[in-house]
Amino acid sequence: MPQNTPALALRPRDASGPPPGSSEFTPLLRAVRSQGLLARRHGWYARVIALNALALTGVVTGIVLLGGSWWVLLLAPVLAVFGARTAFIGHDAGHAQITGDRGVSRLIGLVHGNLLLGMSFSWWNHKHSRHHANPNHIDKDPDVAADVLVFTGEQAKERTGFRRRLTRHQAWLFFPLTLLEGIALKIQGFKDLRRQSPRERRVEAVLLVGHLVGYVTLLLASMTPGQALAFAALHQALFGLHLGLSFAPNHKGMEMPDANGEPWGHLRRQVLTSRNVRGGIVTDWLLGGLNYQIEHHLFPSMPRPHLRLAQPLVRAHCEELGITYTQTGLVDSYRQALRHMHEVGEPLRAG
Repeated sequence: MPQNTPALALRPRDASGPPPGSSEFTPLLRAVRSQGLLARRHGWYARVIALNALALTGVVTGIVLLGGSWWVLLLAPVLAVFGARTAFIGHDAGHAQITGDRGVSRLIGLVHGNLLLGMSFSWWNHKHSRHHANPNHIDKDPDVAADVLVFTGEQAKERTGFRRRLTRHQAWLFFPLTLLEGIALKIQGFKDLRRQSPRERRVEAVLLVGHLVGYVTLLLASMTPGQALAFAALHQALFGLHLGLSFAPNHKGMEMPDANGEPWGHLRRQVLTSRNVRGGIVTDWLLGGLNYQIEHHLFPSMPRPHLRLAQPLVRAHCEELGITYTQTGLVDSYRQALRHMHEVGEPLRAG
């Protein structure tokens, strides 16, 4: 934690503990509310959105000015980085962190998701809400459903053909596969339009198509076809990699609730399945606050700048209850996630 973080502490409770049947989460929620950490930060988000828009405008201007030269490819990584910042804003809007007005939140999400990134805000929000409700639950969390990757031995046993060969080496292939994530998210957004209501479908489709047309027009009007293809490939690959680097440390390799076991309460369900990443201002910026994954999962609507302030409260409460609070360095978080995927594929390699 940064040295200038204010010290926050839970009020000591009676040694006899909370009354029988009371929620483990309730005292923590009360402490967080008393510190005002659930209050919106409209000014902070207004600055973040404005600066991000200014940065994107600057990158687009640079593309137009440098479009006749191969030096324009140097702007592809920059656009990928600020594309990830755009995705983080859409993420926060989906969680009502920016404003409590659902209409405004949806508007911010549609602009930053559909229009600026070509990713369906409605599809992502629906999927992400299911993940938050039951993180790492094999039957309820779409993020651990068997797809390109698998996360349990049971899932691995059912793999056949090419997917079985993929699972054998999925840990080695994880980061290379994230290079395709940006494109995959865009395709999934178009596919999900069938699920939406007619009105929602029209709005999302217009914005998705608008992004695609604008993106292609910008590149082809500024560059030769070869340069445009190279720029798009580099930009989309690095954008997907950045998102993968931001989301990979959060849950992979953490506890997975037993589908047939006793249900966990909110506190244990969110804390035991999540992993925090240690760091400072740079880590916070690069990971969009997702490095405070435990606090984010416990309080999804908490504004991003308050997550680090809530951390001492959450950690102290978990220590008091004897609940494991996991936090590690950035590199080690990737190591733990990849080790889990490697172990899942081990039986297939042995076979």
